[in-house]
Amino acid sequence: MHEPLELDFSVKYKHRIYFTEGAFNVSNPILAQLLQSDKVLIAVDVGLITARPTLLTEIGAYALAHKLSLTRPPFILNGGEASKADDKVAQQVLAAIESDKICRHSYILAIGGGAFLDAVGFAAAIAHRGVRLIRMPTTTLSQADAGVGVKNGINTFGKKNFTGTFAPPVAVVNDFDFLLSLDTRGRRDGLVEAVKVAILKDAEFFNRIEVLADTLMQADKNILGEVVRRSAELHARHIAQGGDPFELGSARPLDLGHWAAHKLEVLTKHRLSHGEAVAIGLALDIICAREIGLFPAALAERVLVLLEKLGFQLYAPEMHLEKGRLLMEGLEEFREHLGGRLTLVLPVKLGESTQVHALDADVIRRATDELKARASQ
Repeated sequence: MHEPLELDFSVKYKHRIYFTEGAFNVSNPILAQLLQSDKVLIAVDVGLITARPTLLTEIGAYALAHKLSLTRPPFILNGGEASKADDKVAQQVLAAIESDKICRHSYILAIGGGAFLDAVGFAAAIAHRGVRLIRMPTTTLSQADAGVGVKNGINTFGKKNFTGTFAPPVAVVNDFDFLLSLDTRGRRDGLVEAVKVAILKDAEFFNRIEVLADTLMQADKNILGEVVRRSAELHARHIAQGGDPFELGSARPLDLGHWAAHKLEVLTKHRLSHGEAVAIGLALDIICAREIGLFPAALAERVLVLLEKLGFQLYAPEMHLEKGRLLMEGLEEFREHLGGRLTLVLPVKLGESTQVHALDADVIRRATDELKARASQ
């Protein structure tokens, strides 16, 4: 028997996140400095064309002023959850990469919401085993969380993110001007991820969101930008410094509320946005944490009131389908996605959490019933 050859090696990544305004203003140098290549393919979420009609003109003027080598005019593709519901968008991006002869020294600039960035990022990650991607998130949800991460993927077999990769982008450019083009629902959506990460990581940030709650729904990019930036920082620092950026273990340290949220998105056929589903899942987990004696009742009520003040509904009828059995399936699907032992993160106080490896069905049922009763008041 010969001894195996075992070699340790590591790959160093630099996770760069820019916070700016007017990224396509010709006087803003960030994109020009990043896109130094003989080939640049720009992919744009179609929803932005309606929300910001001048965007294509701005991109064209910026590319001309900075002599960016675009392989074609901006490639407009379907966005929203539909963009990752199957592989259509990913295949369109792959076809463009092949047609435009994009290589590992070229760049793809993806401009859109989190689901759109997931689908484009997946195509970029598997073409030539990885081409350079720059993300430009355009929603509160993607700027505060999804867009600053290192994951991408599409939904297959009726399961969220079943097909995907870990692929850190070359850079993320958060342009707060995009937040002004969002409707009320769009502005609200990402705030739940800020609340979530504040509960887990930063009590002072949670207090600050409480103070700002009444004004966060206003189209004020300074106030929104403050919350989005802190949320992005907390998420990104955990990814870069938390010790498990590619989730090789069984823990999901930032996924408070997400086991139920992922299932609710499927059960509601995406009637609920990701942020709306996370708000319900977060409320459910908070009550469960209170019920099993981990989280004080007074703090639990503060969380629920804050979510309601931000405009989130904390109950969906699908939670009680088949007496809650379908919702409970979300626990096993959540475990299966990462593998290993079921591991859930639950708070013990603001800024501090612990891990549990089971949630009793009766506890979940009581929490679900409480949210239904609360919604009917």
